[in-house]
Amino acid sequence: MSDLPLRVVRGRLLQPHPTEPRFTLVPDALVRIDAAGTFSSVEPAPPDCDIPETWPGAVLLPGFVDAHLHFPQTEILGSASGPLLPWLQTSVFPEESRFGDRSYAERVAATFCGAMLRQGTTLAGIYSSSHPIATEVLFEELDRRGLRALTGVTWMNRGAPPALLRGTGEALAATESLVERWDGRDGRLRVCVTPRFALSCDAEMLRAAGEVAGRHGLWVQTHLSENPDELKFTAEAYPGASDYLAIYEDFGLVNERSILAHCIHLSDGEWARLAARGAVVAHCPDSNFFLGSGCMPLARALGEGVRVALGTDVGAGRTFSLRRVAASAYDASLVVGAPVAPEVLLWLATRGGALALGAGDQVGCLAPGYEADLVAIEAPDGLAMTPLIDALLFRHDAGPALATVIRGRVRWGHG
Repeated sequence: MSDLPLRVVRGRLLQPHPTEPRFTLVPDALVRIDAAGTFSSVEPAPPDCDIPETWPGAVLLPGFVDAHLHFPQTEILGSASGPLLPWLQTSVFPEESRFGDRSYAERVAATFCGAMLRQGTTLAGIYSSSHPIATEVLFEELDRRGLRALTGVTWMNRGAPPALLRGTGEALAATESLVERWDGRDGRLRVCVTPRFALSCDAEMLRAAGEVAGRHGLWVQTHLSENPDELKFTAEAYPGASDYLAIYEDFGLVNERSILAHCIHLSDGEWARLAARGAVVAHCPDSNFFLGSGCMPLARALGEGVRVALGTDVGAGRTFSLRRVAASAYDASLVVGAPVAPEVLLWLATRGGALALGAGDQVGCLAPGYEADLVAIEAPDGLAMTPLIDALLFRHDAGPALATVIRGRVRWGHG
């Protein structure tokens, strides 16, 4: 790997449309990047161009965007102890309890960030553990690797082992401290208020989460309507709420800066309110299959104007690859009888994800003025756009990215 800046890149490009879920294929493009790490020009290579192809046999895309994954579940990826609530107790909570140890958190953070970069992920919405020290470690490693992310301590004061529980005041203080040190760092890192889900937080904690997010203009991420047992116990814990989404609405946690993961078992009214409030749904199909949670109706969400991004949901999700997740999303759309085109799914994993996570004015387009985040993926030569996208998403034996570039610097692979 080289951290040297790139100034010129030549290769095949899949350019996403800025606002519509489609791409343009440029078979041979010449890309120039300025000293600030921004695209200065993107145009077809001239016939007499003597600049060699930067990554022979690759296609260039914007960096992938992972809207939902869990840093402290890295080492239990693929632990088959589901469904959701037993899986949390058996696999997740014992592992997350280890993150009070700084040295352990440092080791896992290096693995975690490396795995994202190998798969071409350049921007992510990440859940840390409830331990402030582990979250500090995560921010440090994200910063060192040049990654873009929204993350924060996970808020939870009930329903888990004592080593994971934090009082409302402690979670609030930890979040305020992170805002002071990390929010807006280098234009890449943002603090995100992260109540795990309603079952993990009492009303006082959810109220404080909404207040601190509003006070600082922070993003919020949580889980919504993943599993039928979760819905049942959540309704019992919040008997005054009209439905699951209303719990979060009542505490000011649902707006255009909210990322709600899963959203499998929503009512008609909940879908309509998500669209009206501009909230983001993180669609995590691989995790949904693995825990037997169900299939989110992606075509319906898109049809109702809900903002959607894709999430690996490591570690219930079994991969750091957004390409594999897009393939799972395609499969899930077939299961529910409402297919979503591969081109749309690739757009959601790149440009659509950047828009959803509030970075659409910075990244997600291979065009002048955007920051030079891109990924080089090996793909067969000579393919038209549709079979090329199919090859990118559905060849599960494909290897990692050939290169991952952030602000014009190669953060994985070679340049």
